[in-house]
Amino acid sequence: MSGFKNRLARLYASSRWSQLAITATTILMTFIVVSALFILIGRDPLKAMYSFFQGSGLGLKPSYTKQGGILSDFFSFLGILAPMLLASLGVVIGLKGGLFNIGVSGQMLFSGFMATILVGYADFSPAVSILLILIVGLVCGGLIGAFIGWLKYRFNIHEVVSSIMINYIVSYATGYFIKTKYVDPIIRSSRAVKPNARLAISNVKLAGQTIEIPIGIVIALLAAFLIKFFFDRMVPGFEIKMVGHNRECAEYAGVRINRVMIRSLMFSGMLAGLAGVTYYLGYYRTMTPKDLASLGFDSIAVALLGNLNALGCIFSSFLITIFQKGAVYMGSATGVVREIASVITGILLLFSSLGDFIKAKAESYSQQMTFERESREEAER
Repeated sequence: MSGFKNRLARLYASSRWSQLAITATTILMTFIVVSALFILIGRDPLKAMYSFFQGSGLGLKPSYTKQGGILSDFFSFLGILAPMLLASLGVVIGLKGGLFNIGVSGQMLFSGFMATILVGYADFSPAVSILLILIVGLVCGGLIGAFIGWLKYRFNIHEVVSSIMINYIVSYATGYFIKTKYVDPIIRSSRAVKPNARLAISNVKLAGQTIEIPIGIVIALLAAFLIKFFFDRMVPGFEIKMVGHNRECAEYAGVRINRVMIRSLMFSGMLAGLAGVTYYLGYYRTMTPKDLASLGFDSIAVALLGNLNALGCIFSSFLITIFQKGAVYMGSATGVVREIASVITGILLLFSSLGDFIKAKAESYSQQMTFERESREEAER
């Protein structure tokens, strides 16, 4: 038993394998707790968990609509995966700089709204529309992020407070304009954007199914690799990490703290802006007044589960999107309310937040075992 504990401690304390081991442990502990929860309410946990995969196009359903199928479900899953990944990357950049951008949902909403009214109702060609939508998303999200960073540096207003307040301002302001100028009188949401302004290739026939190919997934995956390169190989990325680890030390080394704080939240907002346009003009085509996307808050769990690693966020966003996307089908297949997906996300977030604690305990245990072994060897000599 002690040998197993030693190997497990070394695994958790390893600089190479600790992140993977802690993530796997987080997922396993979540699965155990969620399974117990399904058993308590009288449901088969294996069937319930598999239904999440069926609803996300990762498992076959018993039946489909005439033009639907597993491929249409899977590409729809990729459509919501793209903004989830982009939003989580925005959270990662902020946290790397020691700043918590909890206003991702507001930045998504503002960017999506501006892209909708400036490009979504215009008659540009599809190529021009896509380019303009991405630019609007980057600029609008970046402006809000930079403003939050400036408030933090200039007036020492905590970024959590300012970003939450901006969430409310954006929600009510965009809701007012949607209701008074851009509302669809039938569905009471904003008018649908024109087909040429969608970040998706619609009505594609594949294997007898009608699918919609999301452009955003390519943008999101490219962004993940660029963020990885940014932090590993570029000076601005290293400066953000310096400030996040030790602000006083970074300032002593000559780093301009004010610029780095504004830069990190600006980049965070830019990614949130891209998440917004891929969400509102890609996965959806309308906007509901005064409705902040819960995806912006789920992205916090994605970032933590991915250990604040850009490539890790690809896998963590894939996992959490399975629960969010497959919740509707799971509800119809098992009779459990779809809100259980948010409970699962919360449990994942809870266990992932214990990662540093697990690693610290493993390092302490490994050091203790090493000391005891060296003491025994010294005594034998």
